[in-house]
Amino acid sequence: MNNKTYKHIEDTRISISELMLPSHANFSGKIHGGYILNLLDQIAFACASKYSSTYCVTASVDTVDFLNPIEVGELVTMKASINYVGRTSMVVGIRVEAQNIQTGHIKHCNSSYFTMVAKNDEGKSVEVPGLILKNELEVTRFLKAIKRIEMKKKRQDEFDRDDFVPHDYIKDLQDYNVKIDL
Repeated sequence: MNNKTYKHIEDTRISISELMLPSHANFSGKIHGGYILNLLDQIAFACASKYSSTYCVTASVDTVDFLNPIEVGELVTMKASINYVGRTSMVVGIRVEAQNIQTGHIKHCNSSYFTMVAKNDEGKSVEVPGLILKNELEVTRFLKAIKRIEMKKKRQDEFDRDDFVPHDYIKDLQDYNVKIDL
């Protein structure tokens, strides 16, 4: 008998908002990317732990593209939800927006994908609930996560094997800003 549990994506959603302070700024006066990464990791942990009802650890981070700078005084909101689940892992999709609190203007600053793994008290990976997909956007996000996983595995299989020969790829570098001096 199958006792597997499933959860709806809307039950996985979580958001945090924080006012950006001068202490969060880098030398150019914009909010430091490292500070945003710290917040991203926190919300990914909260989202995955809420979904799995257990402690979770960050296994990998994909696609951290800083699209627009965040200014001191803006209200940053991070929205997270589970996009994909494996046996013990989950991909948390996170959207970062910054709002100018004086004008109300909102800009998209980042979308990131954190792979989190559920752990028990002994540090062993544990199974997570299945995911119920209720609309095309949820299906699309799940499929995109599968493609990212497949592309990463393909890249690892190609370049991390013991018989990999970089010289076989030298011709592929001719259009890049690199000088080969072997």
